[in-house]
Amino acid sequence: MIPTDILEAYNELIAQFPMIERKGKTMPYTSVNGHMFSFLDKEGNMGLRLSKEDRESFIHHFNSKLMEQHGRVMKEYVVVPTDLLRNTSKLSDYLKLSYEYVSSLKPKPTKKKK
Repeated sequence: MIPTDILEAYNELIAQFPMIERKGKTMPYTSVNGHMFSFLDKEGNMGLRLSKEDRESFIHHFNSKLMEQHGRVMKEYVVVPTDLLRNTSKLSDYLKLSYEYVSSLKPKPTKKKK
């Protein structure tokens, strides 16, 4: 279960950007054009999708690493340290970079419900 303070910090971070909608009931996430770019896992760890340059800089600057889920490395996602997640004003710059990066990707085709 995601700790309440972590969920509140994530919601506060997302609320700074009117163009970003928080989705997901049990696993909160954000996406644009069919591409997810941030999420909280069930333990409350935040993953953030960044471009190669921003990812390398983030990992070095925050002593972070690539995100792993279900035993697999998520190559474009970094683990956001909990203290940084709680500092939403500082993290907002990285969320903006993530949004801009994913917005530049080719949109995924929508899946029509039958």
